[in-house]
Amino acid sequence: MTKVLGIGNALVDLLIQIEDDKLLDDLKLPKGSMQLVDANTKDHIARMITGLNTSMASGGSAANTIHGLARLGTATAFIGTVGKDEIGDYFINDLENSNIKPLLNISENPSGLASTFISKDSERTFGTFLGAALELNAGHLSDVQFKPYDYLHIEGYLVQNHELIEKALKLAKANGLKVSLDLASYNVVEDNLDFLKEMLAKYVDIVFANEEEAKAFTGKEPEDALEEISGMVEIAVVKVGKEGSFIKSGNEKLKVGIIDTTVVDTTGAGDLYASGFLHGLAQNKGFEYCGKLGALLAGTVIQNIGAKISEENWDIIIKKIEDF
Repeated sequence: MTKVLGIGNALVDLLIQIEDDKLLDDLKLPKGSMQLVDANTKDHIARMITGLNTSMASGGSAANTIHGLARLGTATAFIGTVGKDEIGDYFINDLENSNIKPLLNISENPSGLASTFISKDSERTFGTFLGAALELNAGHLSDVQFKPYDYLHIEGYLVQNHELIEKALKLAKANGLKVSLDLASYNVVEDNLDFLKEMLAKYVDIVFANEEEAKAFTGKEPEDALEEISGMVEIAVVKVGKEGSFIKSGNEKLKVGIIDTTVVDTTGAGDLYASGFLHGLAQNKGFEYCGKLGALLAGTVIQNIGAKISEENWDIIIKKIEDF
């Protein structure tokens, strides 16, 4: 059985529904971005959102993808760092209850919390307190963690820690793993562009990007960006929202559409697209199947608040897969 290892920021998402975007301006959080915040800002956010509709769910981009893969039946594990606190316990329990093997470091510092603001138009903006998640470093990684797996999926949010990313990529390649990277956020791409390009060229096999991330990486519009990225990796995927996704590998190129759905919250859409796509690859399916499964999961998760798909909707997904 193909096995997938994820590595990323071990976070719990605090999902906050906002009436207008003035709160984002007040908190100096650019709409649609991921901004790192310190403990004081995290506490300030907590005070500012009093009275708003909120909920919690385990999160982090790579962890969301690994959760989706596990629900589809792929064997998975996750590397990250949490604290000895209620949030850390919540994260660990969620992994174990989802049949994901925890490969976690435990810190004395508070666990990471991602304040996720959901605008009326379903766009989401993150004020992320990394906390203990930030302590994940190259010294925590070893061959023994990587050897049992076939794929490594890594979130672009970790790219700010160059030493960690490079060691993870080197260990993956040394142990024969295919490497999948989600570019994660346009501002992270902009801040780490030269390093990202070097890592892609040397180690990465599969890249997921939305149109903003693809443009930040190449300076080009989606299809031209796809051409450039596909020249660096084995499989390039550029997601273009309502237009679906473009997939290119070598001389093979195709476009996959989306499913008809009602958008409530786009949190996790890209993460769950990666779940479907990678599960398809793990089953030795063609790119059309992989893209359709990615679109199905992405289109389902955006029907509700947060990056988790309900039990009822998972049942529907499994039945739909039989018709692919």
